[in-house]
Amino acid sequence: MYYRVASVDAIILYFGEVISEEVSDRVLALYQYLKASPLKGIIEIIPSYTTLYLQFDLQLHTHESLFAEIEKLSTQQADTAALAGRMMTIPAYFDPSVGLDLERVASMHGLSIDEVVKIYTEKTYRVYTIGFVPGYAYMGSVDARIATPRLATPRAQIPQGSVAIANTQCAVYPQASPGGWNILGRTYIEMFDRSIEGFSYLRAGDSVKFVSITKEAFLAQGGQL
Repeated sequence: MYYRVASVDAIILYFGEVISEEVSDRVLALYQYLKASPLKGIIEIIPSYTTLYLQFDLQLHTHESLFAEIEKLSTQQADTAALAGRMMTIPAYFDPSVGLDLERVASMHGLSIDEVVKIYTEKTYRVYTIGFVPGYAYMGSVDARIATPRLATPRAQIPQGSVAIANTQCAVYPQASPGGWNILGRTYIEMFDRSIEGFSYLRAGDSVKFVSITKEAFLAQGGQL
């Protein structure tokens, strides 16, 4: 672990150069430990794929003193094996009527639409970080058989609930917004919800399974075409 200065009152801790569950476990273990620790003067902590961003009170810390304190605390840190992310399910309707890129992704990889959906829903995905817009969970890793690059030209508007992939990452758009990821389907789940902790249906460290549902089931739960 090492750090770099992010701003006058922030540092970024680096845990590795390659995205992996092992590195993510280390990031999230320290994140949880610092959230619960008595270390004063931490204003904000944001975990990402391989890093941890910390904003601090300038009256209590310098960049160097904060990192020294964190190194000292990390020796007391709980084993990463104790991490307990939730298992979450996201029902989704996969069809060209809502999956704007489903047919193109299938054709690009020499697969049928049903094969793409089967491959996508067989995997369990790890939530690495929340970002871009509130409730937008970056997940991985998409099977190499259907991994597809971002669109060359992003769309001006992606419908809320769109299930998307970009290379080996996947996500669900929590609200209508611009975006350049490949859209495979749509869920009725509210990914951004002010009534829950963190306002996000998913949290970093969660495991996620997508479940294919029928159009009728999608509409019955309030899904919008």
